[in-house]
Amino acid sequence: MSGIDPITLAVLAGRMEQIADEMDATLFRSAFNPIIAEAHDASHGIYHASSGDTLVQGKSGLPIFVGVMSFAVQAVIEKAAADGDMTDGDIYIFNDAHIGGTHLSDMRLVRPFFRNGEIFCYLASVGHWHDVGGAVPGNYNPGATDAHQEAFILPPVRIARGGVLQQDIVDILMRNTRLPQSAMGDLNGQLGALDLGVKRLDALLDEYGGDTVQGALDALTDRAEALMRADLSALPDGRWEAEDFLDNDGITDTPLPIRVAVEVAGDRLHLDFTGTAPVTAGPVNIALPTAVASCYVAIKHIFPALPANAGVMRPIDITVPEGSLLSADFPAPVGGYTETILRMIDVIFSAMAKAAPERVPANAYGTINALSIAGKRANGAPWVMFSFYGGGHGGTSESDGLNHGNAPISTATIPPMEILEAAYPVVFRQWALRPDSAGAGQHRGGLGATYEIELLEETAEAFLFGERGRFAPQGAAGGATAALNAFAYQTDEGWKTPPLASKIRGIRLKRGQRVRLDTPGGGGFGPASERAPGYVARDVALGYVSDAEADAAYGSAWREAGQ
Repeated sequence: MSGIDPITLAVLAGRMEQIADEMDATLFRSAFNPIIAEAHDASHGIYHASSGDTLVQGKSGLPIFVGVMSFAVQAVIEKAAADGDMTDGDIYIFNDAHIGGTHLSDMRLVRPFFRNGEIFCYLASVGHWHDVGGAVPGNYNPGATDAHQEAFILPPVRIARGGVLQQDIVDILMRNTRLPQSAMGDLNGQLGALDLGVKRLDALLDEYGGDTVQGALDALTDRAEALMRADLSALPDGRWEAEDFLDNDGITDTPLPIRVAVEVAGDRLHLDFTGTAPVTAGPVNIALPTAVASCYVAIKHIFPALPANAGVMRPIDITVPEGSLLSADFPAPVGGYTETILRMIDVIFSAMAKAAPERVPANAYGTINALSIAGKRANGAPWVMFSFYGGGHGGTSESDGLNHGNAPISTATIPPMEILEAAYPVVFRQWALRPDSAGAGQHRGGLGATYEIELLEETAEAFLFGERGRFAPQGAAGGATAALNAFAYQTDEGWKTPPLASKIRGIRLKRGQRVRLDTPGGGGFGPASERAPGYVARDVALGYVSDAEADAAYGSAWREAGQ
């Protein structure tokens, strides 16, 4: 543990977090596409000079990027070592998900930060670009059987050398997107965020000196480890298991199990995913860096006071079987990674609920419902509306679940209806809470939502990559499951639903036709018999629960309470 005094350490911790936060804000304010600008699907951080470990991450970025970006920085460290000519002002860019985690829509920029001619740390920026080629606009291709069908694949290359932008790399990027103006705006936003990070770090080091700042970074990592060990020591020793399923892989309609055993022994934790389904033909696979990062996100939910750096993971062992869909090798498709990591978090929560139910919620709605609608405007210009959609969060030992929240893999916000309608030729005919979608319990789950979208252009195609169409979000501590996900679309013959329940591509829409999402709620916490009748009556009065559902789940005592 460093000998740095506590006050200086606290000041430096705040200053470094502020640097990452400012980088986040810079990109959010300058990005062209609403997935970054409105939904905040991006992240920035500071990373270790030799290991690439996460040291500091912005509070507004996606938590899943805390873990995966360390793998991205490690990839750049290896690339630079092989090339042997990295210099101040170099910036590396890539989207290869098997190297850096998540999926190909997430463009990663990594910049070495030099001090007195030596690398002091790395700065990194990652953002979800609106479109990076591939067979499906928006890149969530539920029918992909290899990564090449999902998007253009870029390995780590330098987009800047010694501070000089490499226009040939920029040209390649812009040629491989349906929306080059959007991509160029996002790229410039990320470059600007890295420039700001360098400026702020220079000022910090000028004020405190490199040795003091490095000592603070080391101390913060050691303290994160100590806090994690203390939290683990407070749990009972034991081994607890859980299992859940993905609907299918988008190709074959076969359920895919994800299993975990959570074992606590003193101040160490072991997460073992043995028994999980093997690599699939369809795009619900994830690369190993993504699986590790998902475990980190789950741990952060269970122990929310922990800081966001690599010290948290030192007392944690993770076993991911080779050949499983959680450790897929290139070129296995990984575009639907969000659905798989949500199920990983669900099973970790379900297992931990058996050990320490007060620490975890019941399952949230469990799918981002990646829906894209794309076509051409009357003037021939292409448009791609890609967005994700909310649902209910699980009940907890203290409260009902959140209605219509975003997925627990992120702190992103659901893009506002007004922004989507202003940017694309669609109108939302419904954007509302979905009654009877929450799991019953002493503390019920939150409600899902209903979205109904009508096309205003002549024609378009729609694509959905979702989950929870066959396996509902689970309750905890005796709580009930929530409603299933449901999707429907209009045709000349009427409304239809996908044969694979939650995944479909190539829906042909005409002007005036609609698609509709009914998203799941969250699971309930605790037995429904222990819910206060007055709370049930309130839910009925608010329209959250129908009379019939209230009677079925809670009995009839609520009727007297509501009089």
